[in-house]
Formats: sequence, structure tokens, C-alpha cells
Amino acid sequence: MTAIQYELIKTCKQSGARLGRLHTPHGTIETPIFMPVGTLATVKTMSPEELEEIGAQIILSNTYHLWLRPGHDIVQEAGGLHQFMNWDHPILTDSGGFQVFSLSDLREIEEEGVRFRNHLSGEKLFLSPERAVEIQTALGADIIMAFDECPPYPATYEYMKTSVERTSRWAERCLAAHKNVERQGLFGIVQGGEFKELRKQSAEELVSLDFPGYAIGGLSVGEPKPTMNRILEFTTPLLPENKPRYLMGVGSPDSLIDGAIRGIDMFDCVLPTRIARNGTCMTSTGRLTVRNAEYARDFRPLDEECDCHVCKTYTRAYIRHLIKTNETFGFRLTTYHNLHFLLKLMENVRRAIAQDCLLDFKEEFFERYGFYKPDAKNF
Repeated sequence: MTAIQYELIKTCKQSGARLGRLHTPHGTIETPIFMPVGTLATVKTMSPEELEEIGAQIILSNTYHLWLRPGHDIVQEAGGLHQFMNWDHPILTDSGGFQVFSLSDLREIEEEGVRFRNHLSGEKLFLSPERAVEIQTALGADIIMAFDECPPYPATYEYMKTSVERTSRWAERCLAAHKNVERQGLFGIVQGGEFKELRKQSAEELVSLDFPGYAIGGLSVGEPKPTMNRILEFTTPLLPENKPRYLMGVGSPDSLIDGAIRGIDMFDCVLPTRIARNGTCMTSTGRLTVRNAEYARDFRPLDEECDCHVCKTYTRAYIRHLIKTNETFGFRLTTYHNLHFLLKLMENVRRAIAQDCLLDFKEEFFERYGFYKPDAKNF
């Protein structure tokens, strides 16, 4: 009995998008779903109770950062992440690989793993597939990720081929090291950059290992969105229909809809929380930078069509004042609203799939949000 079971409910006749349920040890997730990111066992400025209130079904935490602070041993002693942070719903942890490859300028990649320096202290550290699984086992998330190489963008075909082959070998080692199969589902990560041949190679090698779920990595790293969509159109059909598909690091409204249309079930990104702390909000008519002077006397809600607590209670003028004076409450309000917006968007996507009208929904949403305007600067 594996920890993760995917149930395909319906395929949208108009778009091919999937409506499903992902069963985990801490509950069932309705997919497609967006996962708020709680890097250090907290979604910045949000309480677990607020996340429940806005309909978050699953959150993501980061292996690398929790390994460094407070330490996976302390989290394990506390009873695992769920008890440590008082979140009794599914949790996904990434492997730490992205941080190792993005935060450390001084790193040495070898067959055994990666040697690098702690970005906080400069201490020399080593992370291997086995170590990544060991740390994630201690953290106790429902879904854990295989340790992969995250190649730079752009990368040459030769570099990417070597990287893909190493990622496949590391994936095999992760599977061998993973013993807690009844409590944690281990996902493999398909790499290959912009090269279809390498995406195919990576997908085939990982599918042959029979992971309970699959992620697509190495996208939303600087490539144009049409390129990302093209790679998704090619890669997603290579993955099993009876297992969940997770597009890593994607959270803009247009990419969530486009990803769902291309068969993706799960998404995560720091985008909604990060831009919230800069005073930028997602609304039904596009982005709104509430810290701008034009909102100083604007006593309307952030989004007049939004039914979240923030929009029912506070004005743009008040939130602008909080942001401009660096009051934490302002960051809490914009974060709450942005996460509510994306979770509501995914709820509407699921409804559109159920009604076989996701392409119609996309057309209407993109028109209102401004994605079709030549000078549009949406996320």
C-alpha cells in the first residue's frame, strides 16, 4: 500500500484538463490545485487557521532551509512538520536541490552528491540523494521529492544530457533509500530543459522506476511562456495517467490555467506571497500595486469582485498606508488576499473542467485580466 493514490474523476472534453483527487495520509486534495509555499514551516505572515479559512488544501515546505534551521532532528522530535507547525493537512517537501544549486556560488557536483557552502554561515555541507531522503523522512511530509540536479538556464544540449542522466541515477538511489513508503509518497522529477529528446529520455527513465507521482522541473526559470507551454504539451503525455503530475515553481494566474489545460494537477510558487510584501495584489482585472500614490484616497476594496475577508473589510487607502509605513499587518492583508485569489482561481478551474468549458473560462479570464493586451505586464 503506497501513501499516495491519484483518482482521475473527469477529463474536460473542451480542453483535455484533468479533474482528480489525490489521496494522502493527511487528507484528500481536489486537483488541479495550487500549493502555498511555507519555506520555513510557515507561509509568511499567515497562520494555519487562516490557510484553512481560505481553502488551502496542501502546503509546501523546504528541506534545505529546515535542515539548516531549526534542523530536521528537532522537527522529528516535535512529531514531524504537521505537529511542529500545527497543520493537520497534507504537506509536500522539496528535496533541497533547487536551493543548493541556486543559493550557493561555490558548489562541486560529483556522482555521490553536491558539496557546497551554507549560505548563512559559510559552513561546508554535503547533500546526496540518500541524505535528502533521510532529511525528508524526518520532516514527515506526505509527499517528498527525489534529489535532482537543477541545471542553469540556458544550458547546452551536452550539459543538459549529462545532467538528465545524473538525475535519473540519483532518482534510482532515492527510491532505494526511501523506506517509509506507507506514509510518504516519493515523486520523481523530469528534467531536460528545452530539449524534447532529453525530456523524453528523462520521462521514460523515471516512469520505468514507477514513482507514485511525477514532477516537471526546470521550467519557469527564465524561458518565454510559449516555450514552457510547448515543453508541457510534449512532456505531460509521457507521464502515467493514473499518477499525479506536478509543475514545480509556477504560480502566475495565466500559467496555472495553461498548465491545467496541458494536464498538470499540482502547482506551487512563492509569487503570490513575495509580491504581496511589495504591495502588489492579484485582482479580477489584473495586478494592482496598492502602494502607489494613486490609491492614497481610494476607499474601495482591493478587488470589488472578491469575497475574501480582506476585501470585505479593508480599503486600498488603508492597506496602502500600512504598506508604506512597513506595518506587518499590511503584508498580512495583501498575502491573505493573493493566496485567496489563486485558490479561488483553481476552484473555478476545477468547476470549468467539470462543466467541460475550461477554454471558454480561459478566454474570459485572460480578457478581463489583461493578458491579451500587447503591453500587458501581468505575472
